Amino acid sequence: MPIVAQSTETTDWVSRFADEVIEESERRAPGKPVVVASGLSPSGPIHLGNLREVMTPHLVADEIRRRGHQVRHLISWDDYDRYRKVPNGVEGVDGTWAEHIGKPLTSVPAPKGSAHPNWAEHFKAAMVDALAEMGVEFDGISQTEQYTSGVYREQILHAMKHRGDIDAILAQYRTKKDPAKKPQSQKPVDEAELEAAEGSGAAGEDDGSSGSAGYFPYKPFCGQCEKDLTTVTAYDDATTELSYTCTACGFAETVALNEFNRGKLVWKVDWPMRWAYEGVVFEPSGVDHSSPGSSFQVGGQIVGIFGGKQPIGPMYAFVGISGMAKMSSSKGGVPTPADALKIMEPQLLRWLYARRRPNQSFKIAFDQEIQRLYDEWDKLDAKVADGSALPADVAAHSRAVRTAAGELPRTPRPMPYRTLASVADITAGAEDQTLRILSELDPTDPLSSLDAVRPRLDKAEAWINTHVPADQRTIVRDEPDAELLKSLDEQAQGSLRLLLDGLADHWSLDGLTHLVYGVPKVQAGFSADATPKELPPEIKTAQRSFFALLYHLLVGRDTGPRLPTLLLAVGQDRVRALLGE
Repeated sequence: MPIVAQSTETTDWVSRFADEVIEESERRAPGKPVVVASGLSPSGPIHLGNLREVMTPHLVADEIRRRGHQVRHLISWDDYDRYRKVPNGVEGVDGTWAEHIGKPLTSVPAPKGSAHPNWAEHFKAAMVDALAEMGVEFDGISQTEQYTSGVYREQILHAMKHRGDIDAILAQYRTKKDPAKKPQSQKPVDEAELEAAEGSGAAGEDDGSSGSAGYFPYKPFCGQCEKDLTTVTAYDDATTELSYTCTACGFAETVALNEFNRGKLVWKVDWPMRWAYEGVVFEPSGVDHSSPGSSFQVGGQIVGIFGGKQPIGPMYAFVGISGMAKMSSSKGGVPTPADALKIMEPQLLRWLYARRRPNQSFKIAFDQEIQRLYDEWDKLDAKVADGSALPADVAAHSRAVRTAAGELPRTPRPMPYRTLASVADITAGAEDQTLRILSELDPTDPLSSLDAVRPRLDKAEAWINTHVPADQRTIVRDEPDAELLKSLDEQAQGSLRLLLDGLADHWSLDGLTHLVYGVPKVQAGFSADATPKELPPEIKTAQRSFFALLYHLLVGRDTGPRLPTLLLAVGQDRVRALLGE
């Protein structure tokens, strides 16, 4: 039986939404489980921007569970969406996939080499695995299964019966044609919304089929080519007979809609229909859905036709990557949750989403910034442990490390990420050397097994191997730089002597840190323990020069891993040889 964690009892954004959602759920459906929802379209790699669509309701749902309430977090897999375009960056994709544009995602073959039965299942699988690692509990709903099994039949017939009402709502937002203007000056389809739609549940569809027969909010998939390039030409409300033609292959047929399961409601009708059908109380949406005429705004009016109410729907801002612009899954090549979890622990990734309000944008680091983020996380961890963290920070930390079901697995002995990355870089992953170095970091409590620093060590090693350019990797010199050593002036030689004389007595991470920072102080006539306030500005310049000299002598360039870590990694004997002793 799950462990029910205590509420965080704070006023962070998650708690405030939880208060509102519980109150609204009791108003709408007293005594029933609270329903929150997310929508994901597996049209390509599901990226870290899409993850906000899941994490926002997950965090709220988890807070509600912590308070002892029953809650369902629905993830609608929009796998019955049309295949819109062949995304870039998908291994094995070539021009042959373009022939499937217009088919349901579940009718498109999986990328080459995939073990999954179709395109949608291939991209769903990676996301499901990532959510499991992050401790996200959800009920997955395949829209292919919902539509093709006839679950929504009554809702479809109802939408067709009230198509005039739906059309009247949509007409309020349609761009009016100005005959005086040239066609190319007309407002184009809102591609920004289509892109957001693909990632956050909206299928990127039009408002419906309009022609000489009138407006229809339902689009069949062709019985011959399986594509949705169809036009409804007639519909009889009494018999539910529907006729359509396919503009792709010319196929035409008449079907009884009360028995027909090969089609779907267009997106701006489908989404509010599901709100009503599932009783959704909370579902966020991306910024593109908040503009006039967008899916969320229009859905708020259409949902009443199905007897439902619009959910509480905060707008969420975009998630970026260090050094990259706004993500777009249709362009491919953007990092996914699985990519992030290869280089960071799930607690850190959860924290990045928990600590920012949904309307605040933020970036996820795949570059050197990840080391700073980990430093910040470790400082917060220590403050929470000693009781000095602020309430909002305690709340974000709690949501990162545990769910209502209990604690997420964590690294037993979380050494600094930058240290682990440096060691992995220098040792090229050699476990015996890695253990030797890490065991020397703190001689009073030596590490006896690498298991104690996993999985953080594995994440840091993956980051070094996949995200640090080859020209930034650390390669320790095989032989001393005799020419450089011979050219050193008396002061530089003196600094090396001070360092070498102190190595044996300072051979630990803290000891070497004190030593390398202290050498320029001692040379200038100050105590090695002198604080920055007690020192003239010139000492910092001297320290930088000393550090650059050490880097050149050890790895042949101006910079590298933190010097104390580098010295430990190289080993005392080899350091002495490379520094000319």
